[in-house]
Amino acid sequence: MAPSIDELSVSTIRGLSVDQVNAAQSGHPGAPLGLAPAAHALWRKMRFNPQDPKWINRDRFVLSNGHACALLYSLLVLYGYDLTVDDLKQFRQLNSKTPGHPERLDTPGVEVTSGPLGQGISNAVGMAIAQKQLAATYNKPDFPISDSKVYAFMGDGCLMEGVSSEASSLAGHLQLDNLIAFWDDNRISIDGDTACAFTENVPERYRAYGWHILEVPDANTDIDAISKAIDEAKTIKNKPVLIRLVTTIGYGSKAAGTGGVHGAPLKADDLKQLKKSWGFDEESNFYIPDEVANYFAEKVESNKKEQQAWEKLFNEYKQKYPKEGADLQRRLEGKFPDGWKDNIPTFTAKDKALATRKLSEGVLDYLYGVLPELIGGSADLTGSNLTRPEASTDFQPPSTNLGNYGGRYIRYGVREHGMGAIMNGIDTFGAHSRTYGGTFLNFVSYAAGALRLSALSHQGVIWVATHDSIGLGEDGPTHQPIETLAHFRAIPNLSVWRPADGNEVSAAYIAAIEAVDHPSVIALTRQNVPHLENSSIEQALKGGYTVWPVEDGKPDLIIVSTGSEVSISIDAAKLLAKEKNQKVAVVSIPDFHTFDQQPIDYRLSILPDGVPIMSVEVLSTFGWSKYSHEHFGLNRFGASGKAADLYKFFGFTPEGIAERAEKTIQFYKGKVVGSPVHTAFEELK
Repeated sequence: MAPSIDELSVSTIRGLSVDQVNAAQSGHPGAPLGLAPAAHALWRKMRFNPQDPKWINRDRFVLSNGHACALLYSLLVLYGYDLTVDDLKQFRQLNSKTPGHPERLDTPGVEVTSGPLGQGISNAVGMAIAQKQLAATYNKPDFPISDSKVYAFMGDGCLMEGVSSEASSLAGHLQLDNLIAFWDDNRISIDGDTACAFTENVPERYRAYGWHILEVPDANTDIDAISKAIDEAKTIKNKPVLIRLVTTIGYGSKAAGTGGVHGAPLKADDLKQLKKSWGFDEESNFYIPDEVANYFAEKVESNKKEQQAWEKLFNEYKQKYPKEGADLQRRLEGKFPDGWKDNIPTFTAKDKALATRKLSEGVLDYLYGVLPELIGGSADLTGSNLTRPEASTDFQPPSTNLGNYGGRYIRYGVREHGMGAIMNGIDTFGAHSRTYGGTFLNFVSYAAGALRLSALSHQGVIWVATHDSIGLGEDGPTHQPIETLAHFRAIPNLSVWRPADGNEVSAAYIAAIEAVDHPSVIALTRQNVPHLENSSIEQALKGGYTVWPVEDGKPDLIIVSTGSEVSISIDAAKLLAKEKNQKVAVVSIPDFHTFDQQPIDYRLSILPDGVPIMSVEVLSTFGWSKYSHEHFGLNRFGASGKAADLYKFFGFTPEGIAERAEKTIQFYKGKVVGSPVHTAFEELK
């Protein structure tokens, strides 16, 4: 009996997937062989347009078990995305559009970068939140402008990673019925049978989270059962859905059901017998039957008509609701409201000293009123991070009476890593979403995996990271960050702001909001700091500037500093001028990343040749050699005590800084001193 078109389609997907791995002699053929029927059944029901992959009302597909990316690339080719069979032949090769794990910047149709397990399903939760919020904000009766679904495939590894538990728990609480996840229950991980480490009852765990559970006992072949499960999942209200797919890893191959087929190419004889079993020529490679190509093309044409119908609906919406329509159109075009930063808070030295976390609260209050796309929250530290704008409503399921889906403040609970991955999903969803999350700076380290992916994926999320130093005081070394900023500053494509006063806080937020192509960490104090006499938003936006110049001539020393230590360094400079008649300038570098992008002439004007430079920061000195010759910081863990006592104990006082500055001046007297910002590779940038 001839295979049905669905069976032939599944065999084609399987064939393209294993051929990619075979061509590269590297990759993961097992999961694609097992998941091909589910992928085919799902994509037949999804709404998307390969010619407009950023259409806002498309359904999203996330491959959380990203090692199975050969499966995704096969689908993208068959559905006519900007990917070809020739690209499949370059699987895992340098500069190809088919890298070894899905990369959202490399491959059209890939929604998120998913390699570290658990991140993808957590991104999917963020996408579902963003869709619910957009729908609650703009949908009107008879105008379902946003009604898309988010689908995610995940494997046992994703379920073992803690970040997926954090995100899945929150998804259940939020009753995200627009999220449907598929668990590839093939009982194999790299170590072999999951019986060696993973024997929990996953469906019961997800039921406890508040998810609805569906099961397909034979997902290797029963396409009809998978299709019915998807249809049922789409009818479930007030719960996300987990569909358990019982599959065999490497289905059909001689190594089926073993760990050996997880991450290694199939042997030549195995490939041949597989293709023979599908009715394909044993010697064929990257084979797409004409009837399969036509079948997929018909689905694409149908989807195009769905987008056209949506565009007609949106045009009618803009006529009936011009205010909302114009605002949504602006967001879809990636534009900010006119004049959104015109009245952002500014300060003078006469204004009251405040903690930069308190100044951040004021800026967030302002931004909340002018940027409807701003969605934020905190990992159970709202009262400490000061991240909840006064006029905000919580994002909550309406049934809880705690808020509604139109709310823009998210209670993440004690889930820093989950929060980071969810923020990446919110950012990725589109509609110009600008999202932030609050926690202590030290605990952003809990979420370093998600933060790294933000930078790698060019996702413009914002971390509001308070309690940025030993200045948090009595909570002690477990809460006091030491190495954190050095770590984050080493991550490419990441801004790490540590503002010194109110103007620098406002500058940090302007830069972070506008940085749609990279994440930002804004590190903020618990203790009060004065507003600086010579600070300004304009200067701070350059990432570094002279905040305390000498009156005339060349300085004897430049102190370069950040955050709460800038004002103390200025006091030290004043002390040296008064008692030692020494001219000391102070430079504030609130963000290394931004400063490094300035022209070399500007950087040399701030940190010139011929002057010794000393850095002052109550964190690790690692990394400061790019700006200073000598470094005063903390290369040990902190201590528990009052902030003022800690600063005095470690020498971060005007007197302590002045003493080290005096030694630096004397050490470099008569020596030739070149600026650390010089680089032989400058012209290669």
